[in-house]
Amino acid sequence: MSDPAVRVDTTSQVPPFEQIRAQLAALIVTGRLTEGERLPTVRQLASDLGLAPGTVARAYRELEAAELIRTRRGAGTRVAAPPSEPALPDPEQLATLARDFTASARALGADTEVVLAAVREALDEGAQP
Repeated sequence: MSDPAVRVDTTSQVPPFEQIRAQLAALIVTGRLTEGERLPTVRQLASDLGLAPGTVARAYRELEAAELIRTRRGAGTRVAAPPSEPALPDPEQLATLARDFTASARALGADTEVVLAAVREALDEGAQP
């Protein structure tokens, strides 16, 4: 996992472990992180983000519980094989992602119409083969 970066907003009301979990889940579900791709160690990601290792470990545990990643001693933590049947999105996770995105967009000065236009454009791009 070299290119897609995980960022944590310490001013957000969303706990850091949830920000990490949501971002990694989104990267995996959208295919930006692919099956077998190795994730940083808990200690490395914690160090990179300036967080306690327990925070990253909790995010990883929740991703494992959701069967998005798997950890094996000696092989590290890797992106799991996608499920055979697409799962419906968790409404709570979807709401968290939406809140994070809109808060970040508003911090950039975007109003509601600009935010909605950006979402529509992203959805249109995602529909392209």
